[in-house]
Amino acid sequence: MQKAKIITLVLLFFTLNAGAQLSKILKKITEKTLPLSNADIVGGLKDALLVATDSSVTHLSAVDGYLKDLSIKILLPPEAKTITDHMSKLPGGAKLVDDVITRINRAAEDAAKGAKPIFVNSVREMTFTDGLQILKGPDDAATQYFVQKTSQQLSELYRPRIRESLNKGLVAGISTQQSWNELTVQWNKLASSPLGQFAGLKTVEVKLEDYILEQALKGMFLKIAEREKDIRTNVNARVTPLLKKVFGNQNPK
Repeated sequence: MQKAKIITLVLLFFTLNAGAQLSKILKKITEKTLPLSNADIVGGLKDALLVATDSSVTHLSAVDGYLKDLSIKILLPPEAKTITDHMSKLPGGAKLVDDVITRINRAAEDAAKGAKPIFVNSVREMTFTDGLQILKGPDDAATQYFVQKTSQQLSELYRPRIRESLNKGLVAGISTQQSWNELTVQWNKLASSPLGQFAGLKTVEVKLEDYILEQALKGMFLKIAEREKDIRTNVNARVTPLLKKVFGNQNPK
């Protein structure tokens, strides 16, 4: 009887010890970063894209989203310097120039309010191949995906609002667009003349509406790129469990 008890205790000891070892092994396995599934990759990238675009759109569509952000504030093209220099010398001219710039940026801020559904739709269309390329790509890979997928729709969203802003009358009913057209027509006549050609003057072919549209979209994508890089490099910026899993699984670049 005594011998049976001893055998039982020995077996119990080994059983408990084996269980403890098994628990340790299982713990190590679960703590290890397991390979990401296709669903993880696509889901994590979609999370990242939605987080990046949502915060960017919210920022840009707010009052002063463009105007007070010096990295993306939309100014008149360099060729407009002649206009602004002359207007600034007139009484109230400097304020008028500021009003034009403010109006342009307000138009961009207003247009940004409608951008979110465009980004959401492009995220829904993202394939596993897209996701893998973004995950393994540079810090702005997701942003470049958006540039490719959304630029046309964003242009269609922004353009009418910018055009409306440019065509509003300022002094004596003359709009920013009309002033720009007059300036460039007169300048190009001079630059194309024998005297202008002799002096090496260049004609100005900048279309104001296209220029401002380009700057507005450039600002949008710049903000998305900043947010994307933050998600890739800053653990605290990964605000969903899937973001933590997918981007935490990547080796530091």
